Formats: sequence, C-alpha cells, structure tokens
Amino acid sequence: MRAREVARSAADVLMAWPRFVTAPLYRRSHLRWGATDAEVASAMPGDELVPRPSFTATRAITVAAPPEDVWPWILQLGTGRAGWYSYDLFDNAARSSADRILPQFQAIRVGDWVPMSATVNEATAFKVTAFEANRWLLWAKADSTWAWQLTPIDGGHTRLVARLKERYPWRASPGLALLTMVMFEFGDFPMMRQLLLGIRRRAEQHTTHRAAAMQP
Repeated sequence: MRAREVARSAADVLMAWPRFVTAPLYRRSHLRWGATDAEVASAMPGDELVPRPSFTATRAITVAAPPEDVWPWILQLGTGRAGWYSYDLFDNAARSSADRILPQFQAIRVGDWVPMSATVNEATAFKVTAFEANRWLLWAKADSTWAWQLTPIDGGHTRLVARLKERYPWRASPGLALLTMVMFEFGDFPMMRQLLLGIRRRAEQHTTHRAAAMQP
C-alpha cells in the first residue's frame, strides 16, 4: 500500500510539473486566482502582522457546501495530520491526504501547531493565532501569515478566500531568503490551487453523502 501511495503521488507531480515550471510567467494572475477585485482589496485577519511582504497572494473558490461543512477540512490540515489535499509527495511524505473528517484534529485552540513538515518548530510550522469558528482562521509564524475566510452565499454555498503573506529574510539570512523565494515563486500556486480544489471536492462530497443519507 505504501509503494502504491508513493507511485500515485509521483504520478500527480509529473502531471502537474508544467504549472510548477511556468508559475513565474503568469505570476500576476495566479496571485489572485479565483478572487474578485473586492476580495483582493479587502482586509483580512493578520494583514498587519507582515506590513511589507515580499509575496502576497489572495486566492478564492466557491464551494457547494455551507461554511460548517467546509470548516472541518481546514481545521485538520497539516503534515502528519490530514495532509494538505495537494501534492502529497512534496508536502505529506507521499502519504495520501485524508478523504474523511478526522475527529482527533477537530478541536482547535490558539497556539496549536499547523505543521508544514515532519519537523515541527517555529520555522517549519504555523501556529493558530486567532479564529471565529466557521467564519475565519489565522495562522502565523515569523514573517508569514496565512488567513482563511468563509462567507456563506446563496444556495447553501461558501465563498472560501485564502490569503498568504510572506517576507523573505534577505538581511537576516540571504540563503534562506533565496530558498524561500524559489519555493514560493515556483511552488506556491500549483500547491495552493490543488489545496483549494481538494477542500472543495471533499466538502461537496461530504455534504452530498450526508444529504443522501437523510433521504427517507
């Protein structure tokens, strides 16, 4: 089973490699993938924590499920948790991301870690900084914030907006800054796009299955 997971993850990356290689060429558009002018311009939690970011991206997607059905899939994100619903070879040690809600990761408290890798520390993981259940969530670490906003819209749908801000530490650590820049400029959009699509697919399937189960 493990070998099959690795093979599937590798195949996903091979299919997606053109997005990784060409991401800088369409930077202006992918930094606001799916987002409206109003969503890009609007304030989000944590904006003030990174006042001069090197990288700011606001992406959005509409999910055919209410916010309370989208929220659990965001809560359990993280390496060693539910994964990232993205390219598991890169961000979840080639282990398949969860396709079900995991009760053990549904409790949330300010200060909780959100791991980006198997090693968990101030540099490799975000921390939950603030939240309002089913409405918005803010993760932060040094020189970076990741905000989520869930807005109910007509028809029991949700408008999901994610904003990522990062400041490259050129003065403190030029080598780290260069590595971070390469990762963001080439890798952020393909993986974030896949993550948002993964959340949508899971939330919509869960909502559909629950509605079907309630039918007489």
